[in-house]
Amino acid sequence: MTQPKEFWVKNMVCSRCLKVIKQELQELDITVLSLELGRLLVEAPNLNEAAITDNVTRVLHTNSFKIVENEEEMLVERIKILLIEQLVELPLDMKVKTSELLASALHRDYKTLSKLFSTIEKSTIEKYFIKLKIEKVKELIQLKQHSFSDIGYLLDYSSVNHLSRQFKEVVGMSMTDYKNTGNWKRNFYDEIM
Repeated sequence: MTQPKEFWVKNMVCSRCLKVIKQELQELDITVLSLELGRLLVEAPNLNEAAITDNVTRVLHTNSFKIVENEEEMLVERIKILLIEQLVELPLDMKVKTSELLASALHRDYKTLSKLFSTIEKSTIEKYFIKLKIEKVKELIQLKQHSFSDIGYLLDYSSVNHLSRQFKEVVGMSMTDYKNTGNWKRNFYDEIM
């Protein structure tokens, strides 16, 4: 009998991802012991370790996921997941700075995390979080339930002008133009970088 096997998974950033992976692994008689964003723990009493790894790898690759190969990549994925989770509950309430949140949650010095993130992703944590927030802005604009001022408040912007500048910088058009185009291109969180 094999021991439970843990995998860290790149780009697994939504609950839909979890459902698909769990279902496909169960079809291969692999029991999912734990499945959360970015982390998978499985066992399969009838398979050896190599067969488990092969099957899990195949299922993940088929669904455009990749197994994280080292601790540095795992930390970067955990940073992404923590930032994405911040945008689930609105209004965004950043009682602590992003740097403090990440350092505390990951038990690492923020400077180290920042350098690692920049090395692997070729972008800063701050720029990544801004892109995530702008995707959330696009979603809120499409829902047509909030004014631009409300959206700024929900995402903890100091002013609607600050939000407008960042939106235009990231998207290449104003929020008003985006709202009026009706051609609402959005990116999945796992595609942002």
